[in-house]
Amino acid sequence: MARIKVNLTLDADVAATARALGLNMSRLAEAAIIEAAKTERNRLWRAENQSAISAYAEEVAKEGLPLAGFRSF
Repeated sequence: MARIKVNLTLDADVAATARALGLNMSRLAEAAIIEAAKTERNRLWRAENQSAISAYAEEVAKEGLPLAGFRSF
C-alpha cells in the first residue's frame, strides 16, 4: 500500500503523551481511520438494506429458519 503525507491537528497534550511513550502517531491514526471507515461502511450498508433485513426477520419470525428441519443439532 502506498503511503502519502497528510496533516493532522491533535491536542498538544495528546501528541506530547504519544511522543513520551514512543507511540507511532501515524500508525495509530491510520488504524483508527481504518476502524472508523469499517464502522461507517457497515452502518451505511445496514441503513441501505434495512427493508430487506426487516423483511427477512419478519419471515423468520413467522415461518422459522429455512432448512431448520435438516439441522442435526
